[in-house]
Amino acid sequence: MRTMDQLLAGLRRALRLDRQGSRPPTGTGAGDGTAYPGDFRGLPELEYQPHRDGRPDPGEVVWTWVPFQEDPTAGKDRPVLLVGRDGPWLLAVPLTSKDHDRDAAQERAAGREWVDVGSGGWDRAGRPSEARVDRIVRVDPARVRREGAVLDRRHFDQVAAGIRAHRSG
Repeated sequence: MRTMDQLLAGLRRALRLDRQGSRPPTGTGAGDGTAYPGDFRGLPELEYQPHRDGRPDPGEVVWTWVPFQEDPTAGKDRPVLLVGRDGPWLLAVPLTSKDHDRDAAQERAAGREWVDVGSGGWDRAGRPSEARVDRIVRVDPARVRREGAVLDRRHFDQVAAGIRAHRSG
């Protein structure tokens, strides 16, 4: 039996009333017709190789469509930190400007882990951001819409340490 939340989520999708999310862009594969295989599992090879060449590289914060965990057919345009590669896909962790320091225990209990990354060009208001290190999404390089900024090496290393700690525990 479906829960009320599942029914409401389906209704919102059907009526396109979900203001926080949107349908995935057409062709959400990796530029080669590959369907989105879901979030990355395991511990990837984390790399820091930003290049200011207009192409997305690990170590950069970019904007792209990110599927919701509970419903990968819906999602939201948001900043992500690129942390590695998986075949044709880039690997990324979602960023937020919401401060999770105050509700850290609640977030941890829900399985979400956050690492502070400071502020940068990815947020027009200059708000400090946090990276969600418990979730690694696959990103189609062709679907990256804008380059936000290069994250400094010190903060990238803190995010990488958070990913390793979460994935090896």
